[in-house]
Amino acid sequence: MKLNRDLLTQASHQDIITEEQAQALWTFLKEASQDTPGFRFTHILYYLGGMLAIGAMTLFMTLGWESFGGWGLLFIALAYAVAGLWLTEYLLYGKRLPIPAGITATFVLVLTPLAIYGLQNGLGLWAEGRFYRDLHHWIDWRWLIMELATLAVGAILLWRYRLPFLVMPIAVTLWYMSMDLVPFLFNDLDYNWELRKLTSIWFGLLMTLLAFWIDIRTSSRQDFAFWLYLFGVITFWSGMTLLSSDSELNKFVYFCINLGMILIGAVLSRRVFVVFGALGAATYLGHLAYNVFQDSILFPFILTMIGLGIIWLGILWQRHEERINHRIQNLLPKRLQMLLARRH
Repeated sequence: MKLNRDLLTQASHQDIITEEQAQALWTFLKEASQDTPGFRFTHILYYLGGMLAIGAMTLFMTLGWESFGGWGLLFIALAYAVAGLWLTEYLLYGKRLPIPAGITATFVLVLTPLAIYGLQNGLGLWAEGRFYRDLHHWIDWRWLIMELATLAVGAILLWRYRLPFLVMPIAVTLWYMSMDLVPFLFNDLDYNWELRKLTSIWFGLLMTLLAFWIDIRTSSRQDFAFWLYLFGVITFWSGMTLLSSDSELNKFVYFCINLGMILIGAVLSRRVFVVFGALGAATYLGHLAYNVFQDSILFPFILTMIGLGIIWLGILWQRHEERINHRIQNLLPKRLQMLLARRH
C-alpha cells in the first residue's frame, strides 16, 4: 500500500495519531524518499544528465576521438575520472545527495575501458583495424583486459561509496565478458549464435542467482540487487526466447518457465520477473493461436474461461492471502523470511 498525506490525515481524524505526529511523520517520509530513486522530475533530470554523460564516453563515442591518439585518450579519461571522483565526494559527503553522487561515481567507472584502450593503443598493443567504439558492436576476446579492469575499479568504487547505481555498469561488464570469454574458451571465434543464446541463458541465470544472494544478505535500505536482477532476467529471458525449437513440448516448457517467473516476481516483489514472464506467456499463447489452433473455434472460448478462472483464483487468494502467506513463510529459511518482510 502506498502511504500518502491523505492517509495520515485520515488517521489523525480517527485519533489513531495526532495531527502533529502526522505532520512530523510525513516530513520524515518525504525527506527519506529523496534518497530513494523514483519517478520524480528531479530524479529524471539526474538520470537523464547522467546517462548523456555516460553515453558520451561509451555508446556514442565518435571515431574523431581516435585523433587524440592512445596517450591523449588516456590523459582525457584520467582527467575526467579525477573530476568525477571530486564531484562524487562533494555530492555524497558535502551535500548528502546519494543519487547524483551514484551517477558521477558510475561516470568514473565507465571511463575505465577508455583509459585501458588508450594505454594499450599508446603501447601499440591494440588490434589492427579495431577502434574503441567497436567494443559495443563486436564480440572479441581482446576486450577482456578492459572488462577485468572495469570490474576491479567497480569493486573499489563500491567498497568506497556503497552506491547501488554502480552495480549497473558492473552488470553490463559481466554480460560483455560472458560474450567475449565463452567463444574464446570454446575456440569459437566465429559468430555461432546458438552458442551465444545458450551463454545468455546461463549467464542470466547466474546473475539472477547472484542478485538473489545479495538480496537476502543485504539489510540496507539501498537496493544493490536491482540492476543485477534487471540484466539477469533480460539476458536469461532473451536467450531462452530466441532459442529455436520445433518441439511443442519445449515450447510448453518455455511457457511454464515464464509462469514460474511471474510467480517468483510476485513473491519477491520484483516487477522485472512479472513483466518478462508475462511477455513470454503471451508469446506462447500467440504461438498457439496463430500456429497450433489457427482453425479452432473453441480455442478463444477456452482461453477466455482460463482467464476468468485465473481472476477467480485471484479473488480467493485475496480473501485468504494473509493466512496463506503466513503458512508459506513459516516453511522458508529465516533470511528469506526477512527479505520478504522488507520487500512487502
